[in-house]
Amino acid sequence: MSTLTYAVEDSTTMLRRSLRRIIRYPSMTVLLIGMPVVFLLLFVYVFGGQLGADMVTPSGNTGRAAYLDYVVPGVLLITVAAAVQGTSISVAMDMTSGIIARFRTMAISRSSVLTGHVIGSLLQTLASLVVVLAVALALGFRPSATVVEWLAALGLLTLFSVALIWLAVYLGLSAKSVETASNTPMFLTLLPFLGSGFVPTESMPPGLRQFAEYQPFTPVAETLRGLLTGTAIGTGTTVAALAWSIGIAAVCYVAALRTYDRRRVA
Repeated sequence: MSTLTYAVEDSTTMLRRSLRRIIRYPSMTVLLIGMPVVFLLLFVYVFGGQLGADMVTPSGNTGRAAYLDYVVPGVLLITVAAAVQGTSISVAMDMTSGIIARFRTMAISRSSVLTGHVIGSLLQTLASLVVVLAVALALGFRPSATVVEWLAALGLLTLFSVALIWLAVYLGLSAKSVETASNTPMFLTLLPFLGSGFVPTESMPPGLRQFAEYQPFTPVAETLRGLLTGTAIGTGTTVAALAWSIGIAAVCYVAALRTYDRRRVA
């Protein structure tokens, strides 16, 4: 058997281990899904009437319905950011429990442990996105996307999820305790609010507006919004969304592997 075959088998074993942990702790999954749903309900029914007062979507919706169309992409990104927090916690638990020391004595691929975490978290994230999108549809969200646009939106969400998951893996490896690992990824849930996820960047003061326009969540949110609801998407916006996603994934992948190799297990 080739080295690649062994690596795939080892990663598959670690994936099963990761999925069993997710099933063993369902409260974590419920919490990660519940937070975006609460945000969706809160912003649509409490703030939606005011925030959507001047909005008109390409489909002709106005008011609260227009704001629902606007905010769903931002809530989907909140879902991704919330889901990856569990990845950081799981990785930190492995690093502090001594199980990694056992894995390092075995003849397994060095990246398989992390790969299992990443794929397991990605599946959990995609399942969470399906639930949140189902809630949005129940509230009246009616995307105008074609099949190709749906596939493009799914591809972008998957790519961005992988990027944030590898970032969470790196943060979990760098954390000295599980408590620290649970706190360090929290800034990811704030970035959609400091971008175009919930309000247009044009409504922000100059300094915050510049930050909002150039941080990674904004081009991803704008691209998703255009794909799902038909708003205009600039070429630069799509390129920026892909560049941020690929760049974060590549840098954090390398950093995570180096940290995993160098760090001594507690």
